[in-house]
Amino acid sequence: MEHAATAVSFKYYFVEFTYLLAGILFIMGLKGLSHPDTARRGMHYAEIGMLMAIIGTLLHRDIVSYEWIIAGLILGGAIGGAISYWVPMTALPQRTALSHAFGAFAAALVGISEYYREGAALGEIKVTALAFEVLLGSLTTTGSLIAFAKLQGLVPGAPMTFKGQNFFNMALLAATVGCFIYLLVTPAAAVAFYIMLGLAFLFGVMLVMPIGAADMPVVMSLLNSYAGLAAAATGFAISNNVLIIAGTLDGFSGFILSVLMCKAMNRSITNVLFGAFGSATDGGGTQAGGEMREVNLEDVATQMAYARQVVFVPGYGMATAQAQHVVRELADVLDERGVTVKYAIHPVAGRMPGHMNVLLAEANVPYSSLYELEQINPDFPNTDVAVVIGANDVVNPDARDNPKSPIAGMPILEVDHAKAVIVLKRGKGKGFSGLENPLFFKENCGMLYGDAKDSLTRLVHAVQQA
Repeated sequence: MEHAATAVSFKYYFVEFTYLLAGILFIMGLKGLSHPDTARRGMHYAEIGMLMAIIGTLLHRDIVSYEWIIAGLILGGAIGGAISYWVPMTALPQRTALSHAFGAFAAALVGISEYYREGAALGEIKVTALAFEVLLGSLTTTGSLIAFAKLQGLVPGAPMTFKGQNFFNMALLAATVGCFIYLLVTPAAAVAFYIMLGLAFLFGVMLVMPIGAADMPVVMSLLNSYAGLAAAATGFAISNNVLIIAGTLDGFSGFILSVLMCKAMNRSITNVLFGAFGSATDGGGTQAGGEMREVNLEDVATQMAYARQVVFVPGYGMATAQAQHVVRELADVLDERGVTVKYAIHPVAGRMPGHMNVLLAEANVPYSSLYELEQINPDFPNTDVAVVIGANDVVNPDARDNPKSPIAGMPILEVDHAKAVIVLKRGKGKGFSGLENPLFFKENCGMLYGDAKDSLTRLVHAVQQA
């Protein structure tokens, strides 16, 4: 008996040690991700931390059977491996949105299962944690799926709104929170629990549908925060320390990132969530006159070949065209000719935080060549050619010059101050956000129409022959 008790005690402390180690590694991983030079190491720390958490969980005293757990490990590992192998880096925002949905749904299922089995017997504190977990997990699940659908083009990227939508959403949220509060008072009220569950799923849809694709970086980080908080609540509900640690880290880091994203756009979170940015009702944008000036590839190649400095400005169009490797190839050709090449990175370019950094890192673009907005803007007047690859709002001078614009006050990359601007676009459309960009009509701006990857590939050969 004494030997058995010692073995159980050792197992308990070993599990708690693995959880503590996992928490430390998660913190080190977040610290590493704060800078591109240490990001890879940070990811390895986080991976090892997750392995420790899994090992500890597999040895948990409450496990009575391993059949379903092993099946889940095999199935989940196979799906994760397939995703890592086949999903291109350009689809990273969609994959991240799905990951948020899966993680949040898992947390919600744990809460639903626990409440179904135990109900009010869990006690007020655990029921509170479960209700909070299910509420956040459910709305994050459907919200993340809608974000995925917008990013993938399965539903329109523009805001989908109707009259009185904000009032309806507020009423829906109030009803959901009302059910939550009622559960705190009456933990045995199963009807209120399941009504709250359904309303939370619906609220997730209604929350993200009116948000335009241009706001996806903020939405992605905010949904990440929700998923983390749901996981933390799950930890409280089932007394799992590693879920509490990991969920809290994820939740608060995601929220801080959301605030930073909003600051980069000069907007509040409430404006992002309820402003329907980019909708047809937005007013105040510049109605640019004149015609966009189309340029031919040979002239662009000559300009770039004999320039002193060229600045590439990547946007979501570079991601959709999967053109990051060709951009690096063109930069190498220019570098061989003695042209100084820089990359201007806006914090909200793309569809998730750090989207452009990830794509350029995949193409082995050195971090020393990447310049943030504050660093590169003073350099644009000395730039001979600024090459905008599928970006719209982050280079829109209306944000600086037009106080009535929906994006007024948002810090932008001031490419219009360059001596010449070349914009790579598929056509004359307004872009994902639906806002007109007066940059495209300026005298120093030329439009190079076509697929960005194809245009850049031909530019490589043209510059070599110039």
